[in-house]
Amino acid sequence: MKVLIQRVKKASVTIDNNLYSSINNGILALVGIEKGDTQGEVQKLAKKIVNLRIFPDENDKMNRSIIDIRGEMLIVSQFTLCGDCKKGTRPSFDKSASPEDANKLYEDFIKEVQTYGIQTGTGQFGAMMDVELINDGPVTFMLEVKNG
Repeated sequence: MKVLIQRVKKASVTIDNNLYSSINNGILALVGIEKGDTQGEVQKLAKKIVNLRIFPDENDKMNRSIIDIRGEMLIVSQFTLCGDCKKGTRPSFDKSASPEDANKLYEDFIKEVQTYGIQTGTGQFGAMMDVELINDGPVTFMLEVKNG
């Protein structure tokens, strides 16, 4: 399971020219689910992200978490994070979970983040989405947990 997170001042998802979801100060999380990912990876990454100290304190040091600042999280499914570009010029998506498995774990990830009291917005699984953001920093991290 891979999650690309970006600290944002605001972010939104638009589908078919209609605003679907938006957040203010917080994290945009792009979530990629791979074959073999389980509830264990969902729990580990959700806990890691909500506790990750990537927001500035009074001394402008990254010392606060999204929980500390009472930030919001926009969670968007992004199967292309699982793409393998090592060979050739066309990505391979062989590592991506099936749509049924990926959707379940994506929904589980959203619920797990919400158990920490984080207000969330989402994308729509499988939809073509326009994702807009104002990156705060920019501050961007790739988090990954391998099966098991």
